Amino acid sequence: MYQVIARKYRPQSFGELIGQEHVRTTLENAIAQQRIAHGYIFSGQRGTGKTTVARIMARCVNCIQGPTAAPCGVCASCLEIAQGNAMDVIEIDAASNRGINEMRELRENVRFRPARDRYKVFIVDEAHQITSEAFNALLKTLEEPPEWVVFILCTTEAHKIPTTIASRCQQFSFRSVDFEEVLKRMQEICAKEGILADAEALSVLAQAGEGSVRDSLSALDQAIACCGTKLDAAEVRGLLGMFSLDSLDQVTQALAAQDSRRMLDLVLDLDRNGRNLQHFCRELARYFRNLLVAKVAGTNTRLIAASPREQERLAEIAAGFSEEDLTRYLQLTLDLFKELQFALQPRLHLEIGLLRLVQAGRLQPIEEALAALGTGSGPAPARPAVAKNIGPETSRPFTRPAAPNPPPAKPAPAQPAPAQAPTAPPAPASSPDSGAWRERLHAALLELGMQFTADAVEHSTVSESRGELHFVTPEEFSLAMNEKDILKAVQKIAGKPLRIKIKLGAPEAAPAIAKPAGDAEQRALEHPEVRRFQEIFPDAQVRVVRNLKE
Repeated sequence: MYQVIARKYRPQSFGELIGQEHVRTTLENAIAQQRIAHGYIFSGQRGTGKTTVARIMARCVNCIQGPTAAPCGVCASCLEIAQGNAMDVIEIDAASNRGINEMRELRENVRFRPARDRYKVFIVDEAHQITSEAFNALLKTLEEPPEWVVFILCTTEAHKIPTTIASRCQQFSFRSVDFEEVLKRMQEICAKEGILADAEALSVLAQAGEGSVRDSLSALDQAIACCGTKLDAAEVRGLLGMFSLDSLDQVTQALAAQDSRRMLDLVLDLDRNGRNLQHFCRELARYFRNLLVAKVAGTNTRLIAASPREQERLAEIAAGFSEEDLTRYLQLTLDLFKELQFALQPRLHLEIGLLRLVQAGRLQPIEEALAALGTGSGPAPARPAVAKNIGPETSRPFTRPAAPNPPPAKPAPAQPAPAQAPTAPPAPASSPDSGAWRERLHAALLELGMQFTADAVEHSTVSESRGELHFVTPEEFSLAMNEKDILKAVQKIAGKPLRIKIKLGAPEAAPAIAKPAGDAEQRALEHPEVRRFQEIFPDAQVRVVRNLKE
């Protein structure tokens, strides 16, 4: 009779166990030192090896050569425990034996010595479902059992175990198994079973398990039944109802192009094909999370459960967005997923949620809005989003079109504007060329959508010397001088990077703002930004002025 892969390749010793090194090391040392406790609690998510470790523990303490951390596997005790019919190893399903009568029967059974083995081991699965009265009936027995009894309670919800029970047992928390370890385990099993599977297909199966080895192996068994001896990634995704990067990338392409119509067409296709919209939203949230991690950590990271090829693809897509945008998209998608769980019309919620993502990409940073307010230049133009089209059609980067009429570069107040902008970057020389550099940098920053930095450059003195650009910037624009933004503009103009040096102080080409020697309140009221604020908000009042130097 056929035996499923999850049972056929179930670990029979600590050496075959994967992903639970902290549990394995502690139990091996305890057995080697003959410090076997009378009660254990194994907690953790499903499919991480709790019942498997409990059975291995029973084999270790009852092996004819034991207690030993490496059971022989050939004695009668080892064979019967592996087959599940050992007389002195009692497995109890607490989901169906959760009452006080069952616990009283267990308590009576504890009084008798093992029929053959060294220890009588009670493995209680789903122990959190035992009632409070049943736990109270077991309390005294679990605290002072006979010397031949070992209790092992397995649960996925350790917080439901009463503290009076937990305090009488040693607790082990089982972790979700690492993606790479699950992938390696499935590769070994496929080699033994004669199954041909590429890394992408196994990656899909490992992702479906979400850290559970049993779930991943069950998905592998299902994929073999569907595809035969050769697993194809596309067929496996269709079987498990998962979405590929190409389908999820349609969302990021629509965000890059600010195309609301494309979002609605995507929802229409999902609805016509009978796809689960809530499942799509969950996959989309995971997709944005992976993009954010790829943006922060780069490729070849253990933080993303994906194959190396998929990680490279995610990094390419994430390069077209900022961390702030991806964080905002992820939060909006998580909120949308929460709404879909109780939505009576999930399609309408998904449509409005995807349109919110498009609108979120048009938001202007608060810094740029405050800079425009402070300089009196009015609201900053919408920043053009630069993204890469990583869709199946092409892999060439594209730039989202800017506003139809970008604002012209404004001449500096102390420098006359040149008659015509130069068509080539100024030759490296020690003489300053303030007007040309400032005008070109200002225009380039506006084109890149960096209004905040463009205003600061406009009020600065710029000079070039020996391949370096020197900026003298007033102190009120110190926060706006973003060196990374300036480097992007210099690269756009000159085609090569130049070193940037920024000095705070009065610009050389413009006289410093004279400040009267009066009190601090008078100087504050005469500040140009304060005057500008009072012009916009005529009812505003300055009540308290503090001199930070005092």
